[in-house]
Amino acid sequence: MENVTYRSDDSHPLYATALGTGTPLLLLHGGGPDHRSLLPLARLLADGHRLLLPDIRGYGRSRCPDPALHTWARYGHDVVALLDHLGLERAALLGTGLGGTIALRTAADHPTRVRAVIVAGLEDIEDDAGKAAETRMLEHFAARVRADGLAAAWSDVLPHLSPLIGALVHEAIPRADPQSVAAACALGYDRAFGHVTDLAAVTAPALIVPGADFRHPEALAGAAVAVLPRGVLGPPVMTEEVRTAEELGTALAPAVREFLGSLPERP
Repeated sequence: MENVTYRSDDSHPLYATALGTGTPLLLLHGGGPDHRSLLPLARLLADGHRLLLPDIRGYGRSRCPDPALHTWARYGHDVVALLDHLGLERAALLGTGLGGTIALRTAADHPTRVRAVIVAGLEDIEDDAGKAAETRMLEHFAARVRADGLAAAWSDVLPHLSPLIGALVHEAIPRADPQSVAAACALGYDRAFGHVTDLAAVTAPALIVPGADFRHPEALAGAAVAVLPRGVLGPPVMTEEVRTAEELGTALAPAVREFLGSLPERP
């Protein structure tokens, strides 16, 4: 494995891990964990792909305690900055949860840089009332982090999410910077997509694997595929039986291989 240090277009330092050889595939973790949550999946795919695993701004090594520097557009710029740093024209993007939304938003904003998108557990795309509720929830989460710490803040949320997310979050907490995680809650004031129909802007081939909790509703995957110009519905592998990073990798790898293998050969 290789450690990569790079800067986004706002000069903020960011970090990633790279492994494998072949066509580039960038793996974007969910909100709460860091890049290590996708290492088992990366190892299963490394025989045919160059795997790039950034710590998303605000998580893991990519500390960023300024709330003003956390927006969906900024996260997309960070993806492009990593590709530029490595001299890559484009790459396929795979994301879980938060990372899936970043992958879709990057594909919409920077279509020439994204070969394909894979989303495992599509985050909810709320109406105005739902977005207001999410904003309040993230405000409370950030305040709890600052007052009582990350573990206390997550204890309010994790009982309502899948066992997998709980396991990945708990594993990553010792490596997380609380102030950066609290700052990342500023995404509550931004919107990646206003409505599921906005996904029509994603013209790259897209595999959408259904989620399994209220933040990643299963039915949303089908609605997204109906809108995406080149959308494909993936198998429902994000079940409650999947509880570790290793099990996540084993569950996802076959669908990812099949989907990427169906793409045109030009990387």
